Amino acid sequence: MRKAVIAGIGSTAFGRHQDRSIQSLAIDAGCAALVESGVERSRIGALYLGNFTAGPLCGQEVLAGITADELGLGPIPATKVEGACASGGIAFRHAVMAVRAGLCDAAIALGVEKMAHASGADVTAALNCAMDNRSDGPSGLTFPGFYGLAWRKYAAAGRANRDDVSAVVIKNKAAGLKNPLAQMGADLDLETIAASAYIADPIQLYDCCPVSDGASAVVVTTPELARDAVAEPLDILATVQTSGAPRIAGHADMCSLVATVAASSQALEEAGLGVDDLSLAELHDCFSIAEILNSEDLGLVPRGEGAAWAAEGRTGSGGDRPINPSGGLLAKGHPVGATGLGQIYEATIQLRGTHSNQVRGARFALTHNLGGAGVACTVSILGRPDA
Repeated sequence: MRKAVIAGIGSTAFGRHQDRSIQSLAIDAGCAALVESGVERSRIGALYLGNFTAGPLCGQEVLAGITADELGLGPIPATKVEGACASGGIAFRHAVMAVRAGLCDAAIALGVEKMAHASGADVTAALNCAMDNRSDGPSGLTFPGFYGLAWRKYAAAGRANRDDVSAVVIKNKAAGLKNPLAQMGADLDLETIAASAYIADPIQLYDCCPVSDGASAVVVTTPELARDAVAEPLDILATVQTSGAPRIAGHADMCSLVATVAASSQALEEAGLGVDDLSLAELHDCFSIAEILNSEDLGLVPRGEGAAWAAEGRTGSGGDRPINPSGGLLAKGHPVGATGLGQIYEATIQLRGTHSNQVRGARFALTHNLGGAGVACTVSILGRPDA
């Protein structure tokens, strides 16, 4: 199997793009990645586009074909992939597999979403399509409700209180202030967070990632074809996709998602690394409690200690295990189809050593993109070529 590298990246800011079409966001990110890569457009052999809600919220499908056409890529296979919030990570994995397998010498992975123009009710209905609506749908469950239940179970075991979980919010919002692509960085304190509105008790306003528009893109190619890249190409050491239960009743433990545990184990084995080799992780913090639970499932933090590590500052950019130095979803926002590729974008800049919230000496980075109630998951590991 051939080696695949990241040759170019591109991203819009995440936030509200009221006067932009979903197609234009994808084109901006895609063009930036292509220019950075130094790869001629005629050499791009496939396009994979992650998106989840364009049909119900924008009235537009066939986005992959539209994007390939507007990027001038010719009659290549252009495929939209969907795995709820993991759609972007899945698009990246498909691009990597295409290059590794020799199906093409270069591929582009794009993720895009436009949601901020829609009403709260319409966004909630669109996102709830990521549930198994035959079982959980009739209960009226939403994703804040799902994670609220997980938080209650975690807290009942004596593992976290309000202030412990708030430490994640404070950390990620502060990191977002340093990231020009983040829409909701903030300098918060425990009192402000505790006084915010309840969304799904115990989840409050600042525990939730903001609804967002945005796009991110990555060009994947061979080392030989990446020689004209603007920046030094990065090695793709692993990219894994797993699945899990789509409904509450399918989880043996609400505080642990099988898809994440399996994806992390498989990715580390594929990369030939241990968690102590990782310099940083960009993981799926759709809610503050999700960062805590995911950090444990990924093996980054000992089981039951995720909240304590956050409260002690050990998951900050200068701590033992830097998590979400970009600000994560809590600060950047969550344009669903773009999120996984946005994580790859952030990890790439960290490994180049040029991030606005740089982790010192970054050599290996893990990204974790989770869909639905744990129904889809991707974990990828990137490395510097000299690592």
